[in-house]
Amino acid sequence: MTAITRSGRTWRGRRSVALLACGALAAGGVTATGVAALVPQAAHASSHREAPLISGQPQFDNTDLYAFVSPDHPDTTTIITNVLPFQEPAGGPNFYTFATDARYEIHIDNNGDAQDDLIYRFTFKDHRKNEHTFLYNTGVVKSLDAPELNFTQTYDIELIRLEHKKEVSRHKVAEGLPVAPSNVGKASMPDYKKLRDQAIAKVPGGIKAFAGQADDPFFADLRVFDLLYGGDLSEVGNDTLRGYNVNSIALQVPTSYLRESKEQPVIGVYATTERKNARGEFTRVSRLGMPLVNEVVNPVKDKDKFNASSPENDADFLKNVTEPELPKLIEAIFGIKAPKEPRNDLAEVFLTGVKDLNQPPKVTPSEMLRLNTSIKPVDKPKRLAVLEGDTAGFPNGRRLSDDVLDISLQVVEGALLGEKNDLSDKVDANDKEFEKNFPYVALPKAGSDVDATDVATKGAGSGLTGMGALTANWSSTTLMLVSAGAGAVVALIVGLGATWFRARRSRPSWVG
Repeated sequence: MTAITRSGRTWRGRRSVALLACGALAAGGVTATGVAALVPQAAHASSHREAPLISGQPQFDNTDLYAFVSPDHPDTTTIITNVLPFQEPAGGPNFYTFATDARYEIHIDNNGDAQDDLIYRFTFKDHRKNEHTFLYNTGVVKSLDAPELNFTQTYDIELIRLEHKKEVSRHKVAEGLPVAPSNVGKASMPDYKKLRDQAIAKVPGGIKAFAGQADDPFFADLRVFDLLYGGDLSEVGNDTLRGYNVNSIALQVPTSYLRESKEQPVIGVYATTERKNARGEFTRVSRLGMPLVNEVVNPVKDKDKFNASSPENDADFLKNVTEPELPKLIEAIFGIKAPKEPRNDLAEVFLTGVKDLNQPPKVTPSEMLRLNTSIKPVDKPKRLAVLEGDTAGFPNGRRLSDDVLDISLQVVEGALLGEKNDLSDKVDANDKEFEKNFPYVALPKAGSDVDATDVATKGAGSGLTGMGALTANWSSTTLMLVSAGAGAVVALIVGLGATWFRARRSRPSWVG
C-alpha cells in the first residue's frame, strides 16, 4: 500500500488484532488437541491398512472379523465386522461415518465348498437436519432422534441366498435402522450408552443388529513391524490400538438359520466391502476372514489381489500359507529354528479348519473364519483359546477376548506340531472391558476422554519430570483448559510482537 490514511490504519490495526485473537484461539485448540491426542500413530493391525490400495480408503477397510456362539444366547451366533480403522476420538467436525457408496457384506459358507450360501448385505444413508452449520450436533444429545443430533445415518439389511454361485432369493431383513453416532464427548453426549442401546435393533425372526462406533477391540503391540519388536523383544507390552475407535457392524442370528444342519454345524464366515465405481458398478475392495492373513501371510504383490478375490480362488495363495515368510524372519532375527515345510498345520488353521474341531467334511481349502456352532460357549474364556484347551475360541471362530496375535505367533512357530513356545507381545487383553450382552464390543472412547495417564503412556517416555510431573494429577478438564490457555497466550504474544515489528519496519522515518 503506497498511502495509508489514519482511518485505514485504524481499520487494519483492528483487523490484525481480530486475526490474532482468532489465531490465538486456534493455536490454543491445536495445543489442547496436541496434548489430548497423544495416541499412537497409524500402524498396521490385524487387517488395518494391510494392503496398498485399501490403506487410502479407510471407510471401506475391513479391520477385524469375529464369529462366536453368543455367550448369553447360545442358540444364536454373533458375527461382528469392523471397518474404518484408527479413529481419533476427537476427530471432528466431520466424524466417522459408514460409506454410502459401499455394500458391506457378511458371507456364510455352510457346507465347506468355498462358495457363498448366504450373504447379509448392509447399505447406509446419510441424513442432515441443518445444512447451514458445520456442527455434528448443535446441543446436548439425549436420544437418537434428538433435534440436536444434526447428522445421522440409517441402514438397510438384505439377505441373499445362493446355490452354486447363483442367486435364488433376496429379501429385506430390515430397513431404516438407526446408526449409533460417533461419541463426540461428554458435554455433547452425557449418556452415550443410552444412545448405543437405542441403536440395538430387534429384527423379526429373533435377529439383533447393530451398527455404530465402538472401541477397537483388537489388542496388540504392533511394533512387531519394527524388526519383530526391535530385533531383541525390547518393544513389547504396549497396546498400540489403545485409544482408537472403529465402526462396527454386528449381527446376532439364530444358529439354525446359518448352519447346514445339526449334523454339519460348521460354518465359514468372511466379510467384504464393495465400492461403487464411476460406472455405478460395485467392485470388491476389501476382504477379511482369518486375522493377520493379508497382514503377515500374503506378500505385498498379492495383497490387493487377495482383497478383490473370493475364497473359491484361494489356491492362488496356497504357497503363502504352506511356505510362510514369518517363521523365516523369526529364525533370522531371533535364531528360533523355523518348522519344516510344507506347513500343513497352517493350512488347517487358515484354509480348511482343524480336523475334529472346525473342519467341514469334503472341505475345499479356502481362507475364512470357521466356526463349529455346536461347541457351546464357556463361562471363563481362556486367552489362548484352543492352545489352552478352550475349543470355543480361536481358531474355532474368534471371540473378542481371544489373543489372536499371541496364538498366531505360537502356531506359526509350530505349537500345533508339538513345538511349544511362549512367543508373546505381552498385551493380553483389551484396555476396555467388553460388554456382557449384544453387541459385546466396548463403548467407544469419547472425544473428551483424555487424562494424564493417556498423556504419559502415549508420550515419549514413561518418566514424568518438570511440567509432566506437575500435570500428572490434573484432571482432563484442567489439562485441556490450561493447555488451550497457554497456547492462546503464546500465540497472542508472538503474533503481537510480529505485528509490532512489521509496523516499525514499515513506519516512515519521520514518524517518531
